[in-house]
Amino acid sequence: MKSLLPFALLLVCLSIANAQEKKPYNEKQNIKVDTNQEPFYPKGDAVLYEFVNSSITYSDDLKSKNFTGTVSLSFDVKADSSIVNALIIQGVDPAIDEQLKKMVEKLRFAPAIQNGFKMKMNVMMNFPVQAH
Repeated sequence: MKSLLPFALLLVCLSIANAQEKKPYNEKQNIKVDTNQEPFYPKGDAVLYEFVNSSITYSDDLKSKNFTGTVSLSFDVKADSSIVNALIIQGVDPAIDEQLKKMVEKLRFAPAIQNGFKMKMNVMMNFPVQAH
């Protein structure tokens, strides 16, 4: 039995060494991640900004001041085009910020496409707002 133990250990070591053998470089082994398309609003940014500005309800105080500003918003566009994890990065007024966040969460964006697959990707947009 003792004479078989060193032989078994040698066999195990050779198996491990063979399994760890490096294979020659092959381009097919490396996966190139390439963003073919980033998320975007299908009707275009101009239509999106116009929709946002016409849909926000401004207080009388902001209207009287001819208020203008820019809200920075971060959100994820999922593979199914839905919006999740909307977060105000820089706001202008709590009421306006919350309206904009809820509005964007209801929109549908074209998802990101990487290597032919739709996938979730984070987007950061600046929305100009103006009380009129």
